[in-house]
Amino acid sequence: MREPIIKTILGLTGLVAIATGANIGFGGIATLGIDGPTEFFQVSDPDTFALRDSNVRFVGGLWLGIGLLFVAATFWLDRLRQAVLAALALIIVGGLARLTAGDLTILASAKLGPSLAAELVLMPMLFWRIWAGGRSTG
Repeated sequence: MREPIIKTILGLTGLVAIATGANIGFGGIATLGIDGPTEFFQVSDPDTFALRDSNVRFVGGLWLGIGLLFVAATFWLDRLRQAVLAALALIIVGGLARLTAGDLTILASAKLGPSLAAELVLMPMLFWRIWAGGRSTG
């Protein structure tokens, strides 16, 4: 597939995922602070916090890996198509999972709304285009 616009969107999305994934993967729940102040909680149970912080770092590392995959796909989309489609599908599932929080105010906020829109609108469109492009070329 030689579609520069698709590769550009994948590359830009990948760079955002790399930055945010590193922020969370290496910074944990408190993050590295790349996206703003981190004084938003107080630890009352250090053992439970350590477990949850480790889980958050793991998820951040996964997100970082997806970013690396998307950047690599800007060069080797034909080879990485199936992996990219799987990652896009997982991002869509993650966006749908956000809806279970129930607080539509925060989901529609300026801080979270763009991410949710990317997960539930841009990623399905990208998925469809990459999937359809792969079907027609072989």
